Amino acid sequence: MFEDFEVGGTIPPLPSVTLTEADNTWYRAVTGDQHLATADQSIYRRISGSSGALANPGLVMHFSIGQTTNATRRAIANLYYRSIRVLRPVEVGETLTTVATVLGLRESAPKDGQHRGKVWLGITTSSEYGPAIQYERCALIPARNGDTGHSDEIPGPSDPTPLDELMGSVPEWDLSDLPHTDWASGERRVDPLRDHIDLAAPFARSTFNQAAVHRDHTIGPGGRRLVYGGHVQALAQASLTRILPSLAHIVSWDGCDHVGPAFEGDLLEFTHTLVEARPSGSGQLLRLEIEGSTVNGGSGRVLRWTPVVWAR
Repeated sequence: MFEDFEVGGTIPPLPSVTLTEADNTWYRAVTGDQHLATADQSIYRRISGSSGALANPGLVMHFSIGQTTNATRRAIANLYYRSIRVLRPVEVGETLTTVATVLGLRESAPKDGQHRGKVWLGITTSSEYGPAIQYERCALIPARNGDTGHSDEIPGPSDPTPLDELMGSVPEWDLSDLPHTDWASGERRVDPLRDHIDLAAPFARSTFNQAAVHRDHTIGPGGRRLVYGGHVQALAQASLTRILPSLAHIVSWDGCDHVGPAFEGDLLEFTHTLVEARPSGSGQLLRLEIEGSTVNGGSGRVLRWTPVVWAR
């Protein structure tokens, strides 16, 4: 409950997890992700010079999110993610540990007799080789009573980070073996391959996601089990790997807004717009806006994801 949080306190951690090739395979089965450097070890080793195998950057992010859900297992809503930085690629065999610190608390107006409050969290996911992901998230949490006295200033979603400021997160890889990207800024591409959501509860469980609404249909809207929003984002990333096969690394997210609910069985369509591009090393940084919508009579638009990626 909201009263159980304390500014500066850390959330009791969920178990650390050692990434394996089985995790990559499972993630590919759930999402259809075609990220070349993850799917083909020989490509990864040629472009990176490493003798290891790459963990899918989307999978790493979802383990990180799952490891924070001790704080939000009874959340009313996850309001936003902000300032997301993927600091470096993560390889199979690394063990991920996530620390979530309470940065601020602010009481919200009650709704339908339920007292509520915003909890602002700072999150770092690391392995034995150092930090890998850093970001913030804000959740709306039920409170026992009103008048908690918490009134911290909590920022909203972050503004887009200038591409120049993200250059330091680009790996020192040679992308010459990847296909060349020919995509004009402002151009909009619709993925012709629609896909449906399945295995939603196993995906949430496999990433340690504790949010009850993704497991227990009796507390979901209309008695339906709500799909973890990151599952929709994962399908969006899978769509992007088809539209942009030269994608090498996810560098950051400007934001990830779940603008409508999604449910098991929903059929999704994704539209990708290139916002801007900048040369970077042997490739280029690309800022994209990706929208996901249901096309089978669901809630319509369900996702707006705005990543910055590195591609040839």
